[in-house]
Amino acid sequence: MTTTESSNPGPAAVRPTRPTTGYALRVLARCVDAASVGRVREAITSSGAEIRREPAGADDGAIDWLVACSGSAQQEAVRSVLESADGCEVVGISDATFDLHLGGKVAVASRGAIADADDLAMAYTPGVGRVSTHIAENPDTVWRYTGRSNAVAVLSNGTAVLGLGDIGPEAAMPVMEGKAVLFKQFADVDAYPVCVRARSVDEVVAVGAAIAPTFGGINLEDIKAPECFEIEERLQSMLDIPIFHDDQHGTAIVVVAAMINAARVVGRPLSEMTVTIVGTGAAGVACAHLLHELGVGDIIGVDSQGILHAGREALHSSKQWFVDHGNRSGRTGGAREAIVGADVLIGLSGPGIIDASWVAEMADDAIVFALANPVPEIMPELMPDNIAVVATGRSDYANQINNVLAFPGVFRGLLDVRATKATMGVKRAAAVALAAMVDAPTADRVIPGAFEPGVADVVAKAVSERAIAEGLARQQV
Repeated sequence: MTTTESSNPGPAAVRPTRPTTGYALRVLARCVDAASVGRVREAITSSGAEIRREPAGADDGAIDWLVACSGSAQQEAVRSVLESADGCEVVGISDATFDLHLGGKVAVASRGAIADADDLAMAYTPGVGRVSTHIAENPDTVWRYTGRSNAVAVLSNGTAVLGLGDIGPEAAMPVMEGKAVLFKQFADVDAYPVCVRARSVDEVVAVGAAIAPTFGGINLEDIKAPECFEIEERLQSMLDIPIFHDDQHGTAIVVVAAMINAARVVGRPLSEMTVTIVGTGAAGVACAHLLHELGVGDIIGVDSQGILHAGREALHSSKQWFVDHGNRSGRTGGAREAIVGADVLIGLSGPGIIDASWVAEMADDAIVFALANPVPEIMPELMPDNIAVVATGRSDYANQINNVLAFPGVFRGLLDVRATKATMGVKRAAAVALAAMVDAPTADRVIPGAFEPGVADVVAKAVSERAIAEGLARQQV
């Protein structure tokens, strides 16, 4: 989940995060007996870390643990515990997250064996020349005789990577590789990281247009606002394959799906709700547009300078939209003023900027999606009694808003029918289908979990059907 733009900082302190495998240690040790193992276990858990994975069947003195920590300081505390433990010899301690990234996370595998010279002659020269000639004479057959029909480019210039900001294309690579892994894991889509040194809109558009013949779709990723809006719009106007900026639309699909069900939990229709969005970068803008498409009552946008209202001058068109389509009462001020009386707060900004006293001024049975990651705008345990439903971007709380619920299925559905674009109708269909997977929503379950079976299939089916209905498909499923 990408955080996009900070708003007016509030007095809330950023609290230490819970242990996460994002800061996991792989611990290998040998203890003299089971009692020593028990003492080490107690010392580690007493430090606040959690043992998440422990192979079954190890002998009594062996330790092979995955230990989740809340950050670097807790990692060091665990190391100290192990190194000073009586009756225990440390074999190795490593950062499991860095271990996972050694050599990268993706690779190319052949779909067919090249066992002998005959296979080689068919897969490459001279046989491949016949296939190339056929495609040159019948360009549409590229979809049949190459991997284009299942290929997606994950294109980034590294200007808005996670919550880290503009860190460049090299540093963006681990994220784009991770995205490619998720495409394959959840929807069997072959995705390729394409991290480019291209700063301007014109440069990124030129890259996207140049690589398009290889791919059935382009997933724009971690490109800063407002440039991302123009890049997507221009590429989509130039190309006949879907251009989908996941930081915008993947986030919006999952947020809106969760909102549909949260509204059911509190028994209030979306058409009667006032939604305050703190953070009007890529994700905030897309969420607002999709909520508007579903007929939400009113939308109030808040950026780093405060509420977006008619008195604000020289706003980018993406922010002017909030003035033209929302804030019906003409509110002014900052985040606190925008939150008062609101039915819904969607935070897409920065850690700890929302104070509990502000949230207490929302409507009764209000909904808060605090989606800054890894530290939300306000921690769930700080919510006052008037808040009925809470969601975050984290896996250690209920209701995780995770883009992986959307983008694999969206692209699977688009690729399956060779769709030319992903319209607002397609995105709405994906959100509605995702919401419908939760039969009886509760405060702790308004969205499916990332590993629930069938999520990508359900989303893909809805996307394919909508693309066909809108005349965007070039083949039937």
